[in-house]
Amino acid sequence: MIIGVPKEIKNNENRVALTPAGAFEFSKRNHKVYIQSTAGIGSGFSDQEYIDAGAEILPDIKSVYDIAEMIIKVKEPIEEEYDLVKEDQLLFTYFHFASYEPLTHAMIKSKAVCLAYETVENPDGSLPLLIPMSEVAGRMAIQEGAKYLEKPEGGRGILLGGVPGVKPANVMILGGGIVGTNAAKMASGLGANVSILDINLSRLRELDDIMDSNVTTIYSNEYNIREMIKYHDLIVGAVLIPGAKAPNLITREMLKTMRPGTVLVDVAVDQGGCIETCKPTTHENPTYVVDDIVHYCVANMPGAVPYTSTIALTNATLPYALKLANQGWKKACQENEGLALGLNVINGKVVYKAVAEAFNLEYASIDKFV
Repeated sequence: MIIGVPKEIKNNENRVALTPAGAFEFSKRNHKVYIQSTAGIGSGFSDQEYIDAGAEILPDIKSVYDIAEMIIKVKEPIEEEYDLVKEDQLLFTYFHFASYEPLTHAMIKSKAVCLAYETVENPDGSLPLLIPMSEVAGRMAIQEGAKYLEKPEGGRGILLGGVPGVKPANVMILGGGIVGTNAAKMASGLGANVSILDINLSRLRELDDIMDSNVTTIYSNEYNIREMIKYHDLIVGAVLIPGAKAPNLITREMLKTMRPGTVLVDVAVDQGGCIETCKPTTHENPTYVVDDIVHYCVANMPGAVPYTSTIALTNATLPYALKLANQGWKKACQENEGLALGLNVINGKVVYKAVAEAFNLEYASIDKFV
């Protein structure tokens, strides 16, 4: 198969979808790999490293899309890429369709095959291609939240871990999945008082067993959220419904009950955000203020640590990408039900129910295609 890896062009997105080690694995199986020139520079990988791994370098993004049977990316295509996508071309990347209708319609129009990292599943229901970036984002949520709690950044001017004689900050985490767990580990490790909320009692029991003594597990409901936001300094939104838009757990009117300078980090922004006042921001302009509350809503948080993120992502995606290249997407998905769940749009039809429901679009069963 002919594999194409374009350079990411989303604002301050320095990740690349494939490391030189990944390119080598394709090459040794006699697949052709084409990398856009300088695609790996932001992650610390030179064109020469890809050449040494058996890949070829192409000068521009159009050349990559023109030649490739399968495009491997990190982030969803943005508007200037829409017309580059070809009919029957396989796109393997993060899409988060349910959060952005124009992208959904563009991919329907392209008649490409869109296989989304974020909806591929393991037999136990976990999301193997979302996990590595969720781990990064969860840890970064605390790193960035601590920064924006500083007074010059608009925050309350509170040190996350406090000092002897001064209480530490209160950190509230909505969601006990991969993001929430990693955020809690980081926040508790820095000495903050951490509350982690979830609606899954079994998960809360697991977290209660493994977390440090400064982490408290709380059942998530609207009453508890309304009460707790009044005295928490940093609130992390870490809610995920696979393939669907995140629910709004914090509304605009709730902001008025928070202390000025409270920081909200909405990691769920890729899926529409779990905070009503959330809107996607960039690493260039990461925050904005609503009702004296600082909002950090960067939609590609792991892009700020591209070396770590790129290697972690390739470690997870490469086995699936090799299967797709070796067998073709139809056979690969026939043999792997979890991979088949990654199919969101096929030849102009929406085949993932949550995406169809998000925009009131016609839903087609993948059985018609696979």
